[in-house]
Amino acid sequence: MNDILVMNQIVKKFGKGHTEITALKNLDFVVKEGEFVSIIGPSGSGKSTFLTIAGGLQTPTSGEILINQTNFTNLSEKKRAKLRFKEIGFILQSSNLIPFLKVEEQFYLVDKVTGRKKETSYMEELLESLDILALKDKYPKDLSGGERQRVAIGRALFNRPSLILADEPTASLDTEHAYEVVKLLVKEAHEKNKATVMVTHDSRMIEWSDRVYRMEDGQLREEKISG
Repeated sequence: MNDILVMNQIVKKFGKGHTEITALKNLDFVVKEGEFVSIIGPSGSGKSTFLTIAGGLQTPTSGEILINQTNFTNLSEKKRAKLRFKEIGFILQSSNLIPFLKVEEQFYLVDKVTGRKKETSYMEELLESLDILALKDKYPKDLSGGERQRVAIGRALFNRPSLILADEPTASLDTEHAYEVVKLLVKEAHEKNKATVMVTHDSRMIEWSDRVYRMEDGQLREEKISG
């Protein structure tokens, strides 16, 4: 299996002088195509910082990040943005939907930006798998928080990224839909050879993981998966 995400000796510091905080400390991490990896740990341990740096939304203080063997850290912001859009699907804690676009229009905008024809059938397949196909003509304001989050998850998968980065993707979902979302992300990884990294507080959601890491004091330690 090919390495999709490689992080070498990542350090991230905030502040200066006596207020300086080191959020990530010489962190190494690799995730391959077809893998579903979970990151757990207490609040403030650096999980979200790790994820935003992995996806190029923040830059590390030192170290390097490779996405499909391209050195992400050496690219200009314009080239990083282009690589992010092509290779990475972000699922954030807030849905970040465009308020004046209907659900289906959120997806068609992706088609427009990429210059491809409308992929209506694939969009409907994703919405059906997330149990929200009936909502495709609704605006975000007409959806519950959980429904908006499921739309955002579908949109993140819609561009067929090679790397999916999910930050607490089930936080606003009830248990039934949370399990369905995680199983969908696992299916995307295993059947479509995507590399998927999920940050979560909910230990119930890690049972399908190929590997589990605990974030503590800015470093990752692999956990033994029971069973």
